[in-house]
Amino acid sequence: MSENESALVSTNWLDDHRRNPEIRVVDATYFLPTVPRDAEKEFLERHIPGAVRFDIDAIKDDRNPLPHMLPPPAEFAEKVGALGLGDDTRIIAYDALGLVSAARAWWMFRVFGHDRVAILDGGLPKWLREGRPLEKGPAKPRPARFTPRLRPQLVRSLEAVRAELRGGRAAVVDARSKGRFVGIEPEFRAGLKSGHMPGAKNLPYTELFAADGTLLPAAEILERFEGAGVDLDGPVTTTCGSGVTACVLAFALHLAGKEGAAVYDGSWSEWGGREDTEIATG
Repeated sequence: MSENESALVSTNWLDDHRRNPEIRVVDATYFLPTVPRDAEKEFLERHIPGAVRFDIDAIKDDRNPLPHMLPPPAEFAEKVGALGLGDDTRIIAYDALGLVSAARAWWMFRVFGHDRVAILDGGLPKWLREGRPLEKGPAKPRPARFTPRLRPQLVRSLEAVRAELRGGRAAVVDARSKGRFVGIEPEFRAGLKSGHMPGAKNLPYTELFAADGTLLPAAEILERFEGAGVDLDGPVTTTCGSGVTACVLAFALHLAGKEGAAVYDGSWSEWGGREDTEIATG
C-alpha cells in the first residue's frame, strides 16, 4: 500500500480506537433525491457509537442553486465546530452505502486544510454485518474550534475544467455509470442533458470496490485508472453527477499515492444544465 494508507481504516481498527478522545466518528450518509430513504431518520435509529451527523445538504453554500456546493470557509468552520470537530480531532467518516458520500466529507475537510481525516472501509454495511455495537438517538457533541485553511487547488470550477479539456492540461475523469456517460441512461436530476464532457474519461466509481464493498488495493486502483485511459503522470480532475462520487475517485487516487487530484464541484449538475457547454455522447 501507499504511504497514505492511514486514510482508510478497518472496522476492527475503529472498534478498537473509537473511545479515544481525539477521535470523532461522522456519519456522512447521503441519498440521491430519487432514493426513498431518510439519512437523518436512519441516523437517529442506529449509528456507530459516538458518531455525529455530517449532512452535506446542510454543510453547503445556501446561496448556490447547485446541489451541496462547498460553503465559504467560515461557514464550514462554524458548522463542523458545532459538531465537535476541531483542529486536533482525528475524523473517521462513514456512510450507510459503504464508501460513497463519506468520500465527500473526507474531501471537504481536506479542502479546508484538515488532513487528520480517514474513511471507514466498507462503511456501515460492513459494521452491521460484523455485528458491531450501535447506538440510537441524537448526537450530543461538545463544540470545538476548527480553523479553516483553504486549499483552492483541490477544487475546480466550470471554467477551469473547460480550459483543462481544451488545452489537455489535465485528465478529467467522470465517476458516473457508463450508461449516463455515453448518454443512453437518463440523469437523476430534471433538466440535465445526457452525455459527457468532450475529452473526459469514464471510470464508474463502483469499479473500485471488491465484492464485499471494501476498496481495492492500491495497485488495482491504479490499474483501473490506467485501464480507463487516464494519464496519471499529470494533473487529474474528477467529476460526477453532483460532486459526491467524484470524491470517491479522488480518495482512491490519494490512497494509491497519487496526490492532489481536484474535484469539479459543480460536476454534471452544472455542466449538463447549461446551454453554453459542449456535450458528447457515445
